[in-house]
Amino acid sequence: MIKKKNEVLEAATFRRLLDHLSKRVDVQNVDLMNLAGFCRNCLSRWYTEEAQKIGLEMDKEDGQELVYGMPYKTWKEKYQTKRSEEEIAQVMKMNDKLDSN
Repeated sequence: MIKKKNEVLEAATFRRLLDHLSKRVDVQNVDLMNLAGFCRNCLSRWYTEEAQKIGLEMDKEDGQELVYGMPYKTWKEKYQTKRSEEEIAQVMKMNDKLDSN
């Protein structure tokens, strides 16, 4: 019974996180990566990978739409701001170092 309650709470918490992120379109993925080491794309990839582990058919676009609340292409067009390639590379390099430890 405790395991089921934990799953319910975890699911509710995840929904709140997605809701929060959907309201904070001012926070770009690169900002999330810089501060937290993960972003909306990471969440969508993790969701897709976990679905596939239990035998559910889900592709990258399905996971992205769940996390972004709309197709990823639409979100990018509406909300993503332009960042320099250097800034993006620096953030990704920093996170790659953390992942390898």
